Amino acid sequence: MAAVTERPLDPDLLRRHDVAGPRYTSYPTADRFVESHAAQQHVQALVQRGVEQPLSVYVHIPFCEQLCYYCACNKIITRHHERAQPYLEALKLEMDLVVAALGGPAPVSQLHLGGGSPTFLSDGELSALMEALRRRFQLLPDAELSIEVDPRTVDLQRLAHLRLLGFNRLSFGVQDFDAAVQKAVHRVQPYESVAMLMRAARELGFASISVDLIYGLPLQTPASFARTIARVAELRPDRIAMYAYAHLPQRFKPQRRIVAELLPPAGDKLAMLSGAISALLGEGYAYIGMDHFALPDDPLAVAKRQGLLHRNFQGYSTQPDCDLVGLGVSAISRVGATYAQNAKTLAEYEEALDRRQLPVQRGLALTADDELRRDVIMTLMCQGRLEFDAIAQQHRVDVASYFAAELAQLAPLAQQGLVVLESDAIQVTPLGWYFVRAVAMAFDRHLPSNANRERFSKIL
Repeated sequence: MAAVTERPLDPDLLRRHDVAGPRYTSYPTADRFVESHAAQQHVQALVQRGVEQPLSVYVHIPFCEQLCYYCACNKIITRHHERAQPYLEALKLEMDLVVAALGGPAPVSQLHLGGGSPTFLSDGELSALMEALRRRFQLLPDAELSIEVDPRTVDLQRLAHLRLLGFNRLSFGVQDFDAAVQKAVHRVQPYESVAMLMRAARELGFASISVDLIYGLPLQTPASFARTIARVAELRPDRIAMYAYAHLPQRFKPQRRIVAELLPPAGDKLAMLSGAISALLGEGYAYIGMDHFALPDDPLAVAKRQGLLHRNFQGYSTQPDCDLVGLGVSAISRVGATYAQNAKTLAEYEEALDRRQLPVQRGLALTADDELRRDVIMTLMCQGRLEFDAIAQQHRVDVASYFAAELAQLAPLAQQGLVVLESDAIQVTPLGWYFVRAVAMAFDRHLPSNANRERFSKIL
């Protein structure tokens, strides 16, 4: 696969594509889910699936001690740690119902704990959760076990405990190292403490350490974010996820605490993106796609070079495409040609489980057209090349005629140098990788009719 250029991105091209659009961790996107697809349909999908093939499992821990003003996650802010225990019991009930529908303990090749803050749980609670998972699923010996870590909630002893529990991947939520920015978003964590934790994680033998960053936060400037990027590069995490902040206070109540006048203008935000990309490439990181970077020898970068990337609700992955079971409040599952999302409030989630019913509140059964477009979008976003013959054989369609309108939409992107339209294939160019969401959007049948596109983040 061609290398990505280190030249700064054209500002005019950045401005042209500074639009909102889906991240395509699923297709169709979650805004298309319907309430008529609920627990019964999810059970049927699990029963049909069985236990032969490995699963990916996601566990949502919604609790946080402090509110981060930028946050759009499903979370519960509380200092009452006793609230975790009944939630863990509810999770066990949900696991039991899932395993019963599957027909036994399925093998698991990937487990991810997210939130909220999974490290809100005590060491004992994390131990109990991992024991419950191991009793109900077969965690494979080479399984990828990852957990999101709030650096403010762990010390060296806690990291050692996570390693003892079998976690081999950590994701540190950093966002920005500038003290003024941290204060403006109510997330203060000194560089020195993060650096100490990352050094300790390496000594403990974690296979991969990732850092999450956000650009477009209040008081950020291109210069200040460049300093954050330089400090992150010094720490040398294996992976970096760099997200654009989407200011949607009408949808996410915590963001109303952010002073809109302190947000950087669009031009500065795009300058942060362009500068960060150039700096990270200059530091030897490989650009994976969308928001992700990795060191050249990281499995994610290797998979990108070999055309073996996959994508799920956690983003890019090296794991072979497999079904995902989401556990916990608001978690989303993908099983076969269906999606299912759990209740978004703790009360509704626990009430369903009290009735010994899976807490699914909405979902979707994909049509043949949805499955076709999902394969097209994921192939473009993961491999960067769509061979018409492969899609034609799998879905029994003539790609050129079926997608005639979509190919016409790609013509301007081809003129901009983002894709090459061949007679029997679509090739995303090295420059086009930065705009791959725009390429994917051409094949989204639901997007043109979606009146609420502003619910999505900007694609850059």
